[in-house]
Amino acid sequence: MSAGTRTDGTRNGGIRTAGTTPEGTASEREAALRVQEMFGEVAPRYDFLNHLLSLNIDTRWRAHTVRRIKQVLSDPHSRAMDLCCGTGDLLIAMERTAGRPLLGSDFCFPMLAGAARKFHRLGLHSPLFDADGLELPLAGESLDLITIAFGFRNFSNYRRGLAELHRVLRPGGTLAILEFSQPPNHVFRAFYEFYSTHVLPRIGGLISGSSAAYSYLPASVRKFPGAPEFREWILEEGFREVEFDYLSFGIAALHIARK
Repeated sequence: MSAGTRTDGTRNGGIRTAGTTPEGTASEREAALRVQEMFGEVAPRYDFLNHLLSLNIDTRWRAHTVRRIKQVLSDPHSRAMDLCCGTGDLLIAMERTAGRPLLGSDFCFPMLAGAARKFHRLGLHSPLFDADGLELPLAGESLDLITIAFGFRNFSNYRRGLAELHRVLRPGGTLAILEFSQPPNHVFRAFYEFYSTHVLPRIGGLISGSSAAYSYLPASVRKFPGAPEFREWILEEGFREVEFDYLSFGIAALHIARK
C-alpha cells in the first residue's frame, strides 16, 4: 500500500484513500506539494473567482459560520485560529465579530501574502503564519476554537488532520469545518455536478490561467465524503456533539464539533 492509501479514507473506485489525491501524485507528500503549487498559481485571482463561480453565495456561507461560532468568539479569553485561511475572508469576519486579533494560518505563502495585504488595507491585526495543518507548531490543548473554510478537503491525510486538530484544541473546545459537500437531492446533485464538471473548470481556468486547479476542485469534492459520513469520521477521532448544517441545498456543509 502506498503512502497515499490506507484503510480509513475516502472511497474512490473501491480504494480508500487517506486524503486528497491530485492527478499525477502517488504519495501524501506529492499531493501536499501539488495542492500548494495549484493554490499559489491561482492566488492573484482567487477572491474574484470564488465570488464569481459561487454567485457570491460563499459570503453567505462564511457569515453563517461566524453566526454559529459567535458565542466562542465573544468570549474575550478564548483563543481562536482560522486554519487554511487562504486570503483571509473568514478570518476578517471572525476578527470583526470578536473585536480582537485572532490567529490565521495557511501553508500556501502567496495566499497568506494576499491575506496580509487585505488585513493591512482594512486595519486588522490578526497575526498570520505559514504552517501545515497536519503538523501545527502549537502546543497541545492551546486553542478554544479552530475554523477551516474549504481547506480540509485538500489535506493529504484526513484522519491525521482531525487527530491534529483534536490535539491542539482544549477540552470543551470547538471545531468548525465549512466544506463543499454532496447535495442529498439527486436532481439538484446532477445539476451541480454538471456545473462543477463542465462549466466551473472552463471559467476558472480561463480567468486564473490554471485549468488544472479548477479541474482539481470538482474532482476533490467528488472524492470527499458526504456530510453524514464526514460526521462519523469526526466522531471516530474523539470529538463529541458533532452536528452539521447543509447550506444552499447541500452544495456546502458546516460541521460543528466539540472536544
